Amino acid sequence: MPKQEKGKSHQIRPVSKRPPNWCKYQPEEVEALVVKLAREGNSPSRIGTILRDQHAIPLAKPITGKRVMRILKENELAPSLPEDLASLLKKAESLALHLEKNRTDLNNKRALQLIEAKIHKLSRYYKHKGILPSTWKYVAKIASIA
Repeated sequence: MPKQEKGKSHQIRPVSKRPPNWCKYQPEEVEALVVKLAREGNSPSRIGTILRDQHAIPLAKPITGKRVMRILKENELAPSLPEDLASLLKKAESLALHLEKNRTDLNNKRALQLIEAKIHKLSRYYKHKGILPSTWKYVAKIASIA
């Protein structure tokens, strides 16, 4: 069995469910910051990164009692598609454009197939959870290339 030598670097979330005592922000201030950052066009994950790196807020939930997406939904600023699905759609679109120019690139054709499989799996999950409408459908880009 090979040893675990790579992949040790990762974020470790705070252990405590309470806000840290060194974080002096009030819940209303954090919510206002989240709304302001969303109006500037930042994605929910980017908002969390900005709060962590620039404002020293490790997590929004212990302070406000709500996650970033809940705050965005309450203020009607939530994106229409979930962020992970939107990034997969963007990646599939850029790969399809690449494959239109380079039709013999078989490695990226396989990569597009894998990305589209992930899209179908995620969309099935979000339809089941009610986040996506049941009529939402992804049209595969691979059929137009093949």
